[in-house]
Amino acid sequence: MKFSAPILAAAAVVMAAPAFAAEVNIYTSRQPQLIEPIFEAFEKSTGVDVKVLFANKGLVERLQLEGDASPADLYVTADIGSLMQAVDAGVVEPLNNAILETTIPAEFRDPDGRWFGVTTRARIVYASKERVAEGDVTTYEDLASEKWKGRVCTRSGRHAYNLALFSAMEAHHGAEAAKAWIEGLKSNLARKPQGNDRAQVKAIWAGECDIAIGNTYYMGKMLEDPEQIAWADSVRIVFPKFEDGGAHLNISGMSLTKSSPNRENAIKLMEYMVSDETQKLYAALNYEYPVRAGVEPSNLVKSWGAFDADTISLAEIAQGRASALRMVDEVGFDD
Repeated sequence: MKFSAPILAAAAVVMAAPAFAAEVNIYTSRQPQLIEPIFEAFEKSTGVDVKVLFANKGLVERLQLEGDASPADLYVTADIGSLMQAVDAGVVEPLNNAILETTIPAEFRDPDGRWFGVTTRARIVYASKERVAEGDVTTYEDLASEKWKGRVCTRSGRHAYNLALFSAMEAHHGAEAAKAWIEGLKSNLARKPQGNDRAQVKAIWAGECDIAIGNTYYMGKMLEDPEQIAWADSVRIVFPKFEDGGAHLNISGMSLTKSSPNRENAIKLMEYMVSDETQKLYAALNYEYPVRAGVEPSNLVKSWGAFDADTISLAEIAQGRASALRMVDEVGFDD
């Protein structure tokens, strides 16, 4: 398996290498250490050579620039918004596949076959063990309550993870109520939005705020890092829900590219990604939840507790991201 060096933006158009029957090319924004074991296992099982281009941004733009000459077969990413960006850019191909459609629940795949979920994660509240009592946080709506004035930390409101949450709030309560909630959340911030999800937990540990919004898997990532274990130990995971729904979920997912020169091998890899054993491994590596029914998350992930997932579809959430972004900018959330 071959990984390219990380890139930070879209590259110039490149000519595709000749297609070989025994290879598949991946463009991904996921961290190499999280997916390399999966692709190595696929290579060993099938003999198909997996080539991976990693970049933290710019991959959809690169696919557009390369057009039909792109060597990419699969686009693998970590958010429904990123998947829909590829759909909107016209660089992915709809796929009807019985294995994917049978294995992946309908709420975690596009009804038109343009994207498929691989794992899920919840967007939850990290709460200080010292300063927040059990049961003090139960709903997302409560985060705008005055009792949290000056006590909340979060990353940028424009970030894809928050936009998906804000879009879900609009889907539940309408635009007017969602905008008022975003304004209320902003008024409760202890500091200007900044950093990633782990930075918010560090801020709780440092006493800058008492609760923070973040994805579940960051708890696992912090526990891996000796310097961040203290941050993780200072908080508990709380699974809020919408007042008329459940906990907000997002996905990591994959799409078949329109240019795919190795389509058969790409589909074979997509099917492999949702096999029983691969789902166990991939979810464990990422501290996420498998999409395949009947596959248990890792013991660490299970230790965080059970929750009821929200039923608003990811497709609806993706469609509402533009509206959520407008509201974020209108209330000056990041100012």
